[in-house]
Amino acid sequence: MNIKPIRNDEDLELTFNRLETIFQAQEGTLEAEEMEILVALVEAYENKHYPISPADPIEAIKFRMEQQGLTPRDLETYIGSSGRVSEVLNRKRALSLRMIKRLHDGLQIPYESLLSGA
Repeated sequence: MNIKPIRNDEDLELTFNRLETIFQAQEGTLEAEEMEILVALVEAYENKHYPISPADPIEAIKFRMEQQGLTPRDLETYIGSSGRVSEVLNRKRALSLRMIKRLHDGLQIPYESLLSGA
């Protein structure tokens, strides 16, 4: 087992190639241990160089609406009047903490996504 740090995208590609050959390794073997280490290295490299930021709050709401087939009227329970829903969805009004809590509790939208624009 010859493991090296992943310092650039070329190293990352070489690591992926190695992972392809050992990915189905039997648990308890040297290849399985190597695979676990390589996966950790890949995750660390990708988190550092290709971070994924939380979704924009309005996009997160719209995505959940699409997933659940909701209309703006369905959001009134969580946000308030139809005018307020319209203002929020059109980015003319910020989400309040109360709205964020209701959207999280009612639609299971992660707090991380709802607070990312704050």
